Amino acid sequence: MSKGVLSGMKVVEGSAFVAAPLGGMTLAQLGADVIRFDPIGGGLDYRRWPITDNGMSLFWAGMNKGKRSFQVDIGHAEGRELIMELLRGNSQEDGIFLTNFPERGWLAYEKLKQVREDLIYVNIMGDRKGGSALDYTVNCAVGFASATGDPSNEDPTNYLLPAWDNITGQMSAVALLAADRSRRINGEGQLVKIALKDVAVATASNLGNISEVTINNEDRQKAGNYLYGAFGRDFVSKDGVRVMIVGLTPRQWKGIVESMGIAGQMSSLEIDLGYSLSGEGERFKARHKIAELVEPWFASKAYSEICPLFDEHAVCYGPYRSFREMVEDDDDCSPDNPMMATVTQPNIGEYLASGSPIRFVDDNLETLPAPTLGQHTEEILKQELSLSDGEVGRLKAQGIVAW
Repeated sequence: MSKGVLSGMKVVEGSAFVAAPLGGMTLAQLGADVIRFDPIGGGLDYRRWPITDNGMSLFWAGMNKGKRSFQVDIGHAEGRELIMELLRGNSQEDGIFLTNFPERGWLAYEKLKQVREDLIYVNIMGDRKGGSALDYTVNCAVGFASATGDPSNEDPTNYLLPAWDNITGQMSAVALLAADRSRRINGEGQLVKIALKDVAVATASNLGNISEVTINNEDRQKAGNYLYGAFGRDFVSKDGVRVMIVGLTPRQWKGIVESMGIAGQMSSLEIDLGYSLSGEGERFKARHKIAELVEPWFASKAYSEICPLFDEHAVCYGPYRSFREMVEDDDDCSPDNPMMATVTQPNIGEYLASGSPIRFVDDNLETLPAPTLGQHTEEILKQELSLSDGEVGRLKAQGIVAW
């Protein structure tokens, strides 16, 4: 088995919920040695739903694959000293800390920098001022919820995917790698801060939502299931399968028209409209008229008839599935995909799980399970901190560590 492209890098992680654990797991799945420390009995996310019948968190298992687990009494001075010693480390590759805990008290950068001068400290925050924020409180504040949902419903629409947590988690890994590269060049560590809300605001800027207001004086309106700025929408086949189609590029649009045999109708529509549908923006403006031509075609054909036609004409499409349907029907969510494998997770059992979606030609890790809480505590104390059996036994007897 390959050790991964980040083999040799050691990261200490103090985290909860999504962004920080995901950042650490992203690195672990590429071969970094990520040591997550948790308080005795588990942290805030140790029992987060979904859970098994016996109360084990499938969320926690999913967010910590490939890491090592260190269970320590963070409230005890000696427990905090053990974490600081882990940050001190034994080599130039050590001294990297990733956390979404507040950067204050014993976790203040200046405090930990006394332990290791070249410390890299990546701190994930709610907002740039240090306030508390979660994906749902950020998403509602930056406009996306207000522009999501059916246009006939004036209420904002929340969604299941914690987008800003996921993007922030990935960006924290990028920030850590960038800081590590800088340290390799100039020998200096640094404090790096990344805020959930800043990520959301930056994304709104990158997608043009902010300039749409400041330059065009327009606020994005709901478009329902239509693709904004081009043609795309969901349609239902004769046998009840709901399918999303997208005509963003010229080739995709041509595929839709040719596969459905509606070129003549589209030409007539262009005459009625007084403009060409060759541009994606024009197709968005005419989306309702186009949908009126597409809808009957879908209603006349079974899904099994539609797929060969779409494949032949390179149409960009996809069926709507539940999570269960994806697991049961999609070969990308099966061991046929090298990213996926069946893992044996202690206290949970065997189940399908993913490794890293980043694929290297010669350097990939197999899909790994998450550790059990405190699984590596004894190993870390002896191997990383060079403590004797007697010292380890004392720490456990006094309840400062556990496994």
